[in-house]
Amino acid sequence: MKDLQTLARIAAEVAEKAGDLLYRNQINSHSISRKGAVDLVTEMDIASEKLIKSELALKCPEIAFFGEEDGGAAWQKDLVWVVDPLDGTTNYAHNLDHYCVSIALCHDGKPIVGALCHPSRRHVYHCWENGGAYCNDDPIKVNPESCMNSSLTVTGFPYNRRECMPELLKRLEIMLMHVQGVRRMGSAALDLCYVARGIFSIFWENNLKPWDVAAGTLLVKEAGGQVSCFNGQAMQLDSGELLATNGILHEEAVNLLKATSKF
Repeated sequence: MKDLQTLARIAAEVAEKAGDLLYRNQINSHSISRKGAVDLVTEMDIASEKLIKSELALKCPEIAFFGEEDGGAAWQKDLVWVVDPLDGTTNYAHNLDHYCVSIALCHDGKPIVGALCHPSRRHVYHCWENGGAYCNDDPIKVNPESCMNSSLTVTGFPYNRRECMPELLKRLEIMLMHVQGVRRMGSAALDLCYVARGIFSIFWENNLKPWDVAAGTLLVKEAGGQVSCFNGQAMQLDSGELLATNGILHEEAVNLLKATSKF
């Protein structure tokens, strides 16, 4: 197998190629279908996944593939690419530029390589286990914010939000009472990139899927941050809840959110 740094660069190249495809077609009218009440999928989600699968098979034929749209190999076992071909589909469908491509390489369900592309900003992120985190090949780090009251934070609202509104509002109330600001951007993968870059100090969300967070959580860790469940316990890709911080504020954020954890 190729070394992790080489695999990270391959993943970044493929993510950028898929991002270019999405960006070129963003302003077009889209064929939109629904996977749930508010969960959209467009023809570009499918086209992006096909491109990524084809490119990765060509470059790394020995590695299995799992994509959000068409599934594939069991992502919890052996080496598998875990891919979200378009994170932020609702934004994309409404011609809002906050969306990305996310590609992770997992070994027995643990991310060891990550790559993400934010096409409208021409930002390509990549990382590998114990290798650091990068944006356009420049090293990135989480911010050094140590005051909760001065922190800019970000969250997301899951697709089943109508079924868990009391918990969502409770977490939002808790954080709004203690931080400088809360944003909701519409792409969990990009939210994690922004934590890794030091823009946000804290991100939390529940009901996320492995393909949403596999690459981004590794990026945060490699940028010096910390990830866990809301109560501080170790987060697995299918845990269903995620707290990502700059590390300095992690314990304080856990103390605020742990009462709302399902674990």
